[in-house]
Amino acid sequence: MKYIIAPSILSADFGNLQRDIEMINQSEADWFHVDVMDGVFVPNISFGFPVMAAVKKHADKPLDVHLMIVEPDKFIPEFAKAGADRITVHYEACTHLHRTIQLIKASGCKAGLALNPHTPVTLLQDVIQDLDLVLIMSVNPGFGGQQFIHNTYKKIQDLKRLIQGVNEDLIIEVDGGVGLQNIATLVAAGANAFVAGNAIFATDNPRETISKMKGLITGNIYI
Repeated sequence: MKYIIAPSILSADFGNLQRDIEMINQSEADWFHVDVMDGVFVPNISFGFPVMAAVKKHADKPLDVHLMIVEPDKFIPEFAKAGADRITVHYEACTHLHRTIQLIKASGCKAGLALNPHTPVTLLQDVIQDLDLVLIMSVNPGFGGQQFIHNTYKKIQDLKRLIQGVNEDLIIEVDGGVGLQNIATLVAAGANAFVAGNAIFATDNPRETISKMKGLITGNIYI
């Protein structure tokens, strides 16, 4: 199984964004995780299309775009045109979820669905076969640096059971409070993609931290 590290550029130094993008390019990371927040669905505002275009210009790896916004259908085609490889929307933000998933795919992107900490995975039963990725939020979305919610382990295990015999190639991604202290336990629970922000960019050597994460999840442990 391939395990994926997706550094969140929300935690990058925006005064040196190209430098941090190049660091990710040269690291063992697999994706760029791009958090888009509208100040409505979550109590924070991040970047939109201009920053997305700047990241795409320099990124050598896929863009994993996480839309924490209301009415995502209005913007999905534009994010696809801006260079998204995967677009993840929130279950809680989608009135007509199946239609939204199909719109992501029709725009040429892989389709992901995020669940807030209070949302059970059982609600995905009718759409799980249509998804490429499910993102389990292990903090309440909107801010970096929050404390990991331990019920996440059970949710990953529940999701792993749900996809058996239905969509076993589904990527199970975790976002929030992920770091060297818990990434191996998340792998054991069944996750295979990991978003990390402060746990990477707040360290003295982010590239080395990414390498250590890779070592922990592949069994080549060196910390």
